[in-house]
Amino acid sequence: MTDIIETALSTAKKALEINLDARCYGTIVEIGAGQEVAGQFFRVGAAAGTVAKTMSAYDMQFSDQIYGKAGRYVSRERLNQMLAHEYALVCNRLDASRGAETTFFTYAATVAAKSYGENNFCHAHIGIRFQKTPRSAYSEIVLHARMHDVDAGAQSQALGILGVNIIYGAFRHSTEPRKLIEHLLDDLSSERMEVDFIEFSGEAFANVENRLMNLHLIRSWSTRAVLFDANGVSQVPTNILRKSPIMIIRGSFRPPTKVHADMFNAGL
Repeated sequence: MTDIIETALSTAKKALEINLDARCYGTIVEIGAGQEVAGQFFRVGAAAGTVAKTMSAYDMQFSDQIYGKAGRYVSRERLNQMLAHEYALVCNRLDASRGAETTFFTYAATVAAKSYGENNFCHAHIGIRFQKTPRSAYSEIVLHARMHDVDAGAQSQALGILGVNIIYGAFRHSTEPRKLIEHLLDDLSSERMEVDFIEFSGEAFANVENRLMNLHLIRSWSTRAVLFDANGVSQVPTNILRKSPIMIIRGSFRPPTKVHADMFNAGL
């Protein structure tokens, strides 16, 4: 494992470093749990160097008018809509004036935080779409996080820290995705937040094997388990297991045997 024990920068230092980097410029859009990621950049100062726009389309009708309808509001589908819409806007509106020297980005998150008086499942679909070099094709990091804090305020604060770590990692560790993963929970812990799915795509990650990256989430203590479907593709566990009966059979399955098949059939 690489560099997990190295001293990590604080959230504030990461945010300020990005703010002072004239190349990094974009939008931060958050639905649910406030706007704590944007708040981190504003609090350290010099946010005008990084933030073109912040927004939270909290009302469902407002959100649908901007991004289009989605089957579920806290979902990969909605996240993809947010990333596509906001990234196109920032590039179209600002490329002529500063595109030659700027690496544009859009950070987006759609969140189900702790509801008042309820014991709901708290999670977030989060992503960043960014340029590695000015006017290059975009690259993307998408992940799913589970929040374990018991109140909405603490969850919001944790999401703010995670968001800074994601943005910082995209611009500082895109050539070392394992290192990016190892620093996702800087200033946090897996008791407060778990990242149980991650996907890298685009030209910056052309040689990245996402199955290995998801296994590295376990190795770096970002989560306790990840899930692959029958085709070996990484999946968000709750998307597969939600409202489904579950049977677990332990084993290495190298190879699967008739005993495994008998256990499976008996369990059914």
